[in-house]
Amino acid sequence: MESTVPNPEWDASEHSETINAFESGLGELTYRVWGADWCGDCRSRLPDFFAALDAAGVEDERIHVYEVDDEKIGELTEEYDVTLIPTIVVERAGEEIARFEEQEERPAAEYVAHELFESDALA
Repeated sequence: MESTVPNPEWDASEHSETINAFESGLGELTYRVWGADWCGDCRSRLPDFFAALDAAGVEDERIHVYEVDDEKIGELTEEYDVTLIPTIVVERAGEEIARFEEQEERPAAEYVAHELFESDALA
């Protein structure tokens, strides 16, 4: 999906707390992202999220992207109860510890980082 290409304009130096959260989970967290290029929210929100993952050095094998159709149906959508896109689920050892869904007002990377700190997943 084109919407998963990191935004080259995203400035990691302005988002040090977000980067720290993602760096703290290196090697332990798995990121699952559902979206589609036809989705305006995905096109506007996911490139910054992927720029944050990239800046933090999150390995590609820890990031799983699932494209959905125009009815929001796709791989693992039922298993993860995905009804909105974009949806981002962060897991540690198969347990969900953070979830971002399209209606959140904060940027995806900032929201996920906050949820990681709040969940004590990085302790």
